[in-house]
Amino acid sequence: MRILVATAVPVERDAVARAFDGAPVDVVAVGVGPALAAAATATALAGTPYGLVVSAGIAGGFQPEAPVGSLVVADEITAADLGAETAEGFVPVTELGFGTVTHRPPEALVRDAVAATGARRGAVLTVSTVTGTAARAAALRERHPTALAEAMEGFGVAEAAALHGVPVLEVRAVSNPVGPRDRAAWRIADALAALTDGFGKLAPVLESWNRHDR
Repeated sequence: MRILVATAVPVERDAVARAFDGAPVDVVAVGVGPALAAAATATALAGTPYGLVVSAGIAGGFQPEAPVGSLVVADEITAADLGAETAEGFVPVTELGFGTVTHRPPEALVRDAVAATGARRGAVLTVSTVTGTAARAAALRERHPTALAEAMEGFGVAEAAALHGVPVLEVRAVSNPVGPRDRAAWRIADALAALTDGFGKLAPVLESWNRHDR
C-alpha cells in the first residue's frame, strides 16, 4: 500500500520524511490553508493509487490538554469556521443544509497510532485564520469540546481524500498554545522534533495498516 503524507511547508515535510527509509511513502508539501491543501492533495491523488492519506505538521494546542511539544492524533478532522455567523452565533454549513464539516479517520488506525506514539487523541480543528485571542479560543472550545489542536490544512486534505475514496489520518505536533498571539511562546523546533520522533514510531503502523482493519 502506498501512502501520501501531506504537510504544509517543506520543513514539516523534511521532519516527517526522516521516518521513512525506502518505504512506499510520498511526503509532499501541499501549501498553507485548506484550499491549497485540498487542491494539491487532489492533484497528487489523481496521479498515483494511494491506500492512505496523512495530514501532518505542527499546530496550536488547546491548553492544558495538549501542551507544547505533545503529539495529537485526530479522531475527527473538523472545519471549525465553515458556516455562517448569525444573531444567535455561528452555524456550521451542515446546519444550513449542505456540505460537511467533519471527517473521521478509521478507528483502528487512530487507536494503533495513539498506542504506538503515546499521542493524545481528540478533534483537530481546521481554521482559515489562526486563533489570536482568548475569546476566540474559548468560543472554539465551547463549540468543539473534544478539540485538542487547530491547524490550517487537515480538512482540505481530508476533503480531497474523501473525493478519491481514500482513508485519511491527521497527526499534529503542538508548537504553541491556542489563544493570544505570542510569538515568544512558540516552540517550533521542539514541535518539529516531536513530529520527527512521533513518525519514527508511527511509520511501522502506517506501513502495516490494512484499510479493512477494524
